[in-house]
Amino acid sequence: MSSGQNSGGLMSSAGLVRYFDAEDRNAIRLDPKTIVAFGLLFGVGILVLNAVAI
Repeated sequence: MSSGQNSGGLMSSAGLVRYFDAEDRNAIRLDPKTIVAFGLLFGVGILVLNAVAI
C-alpha cells in the first residue's frame, strides 16, 4: 500500500449509514412528541417526590 492511498474510512462509514437508514418492520415506532412528554412527566414526578419527602 502506498502512502498516497486512502485507508477506506469513507467506505466503512457509508456502510454504517446504509445500515442505520434501513427501517425494520419489527421495530417499536414512537412519536418524538411522546418521548418529550414522557421525559417532562418523569421530571415533574421526580420534583413532586422530592417535595413530598422533605
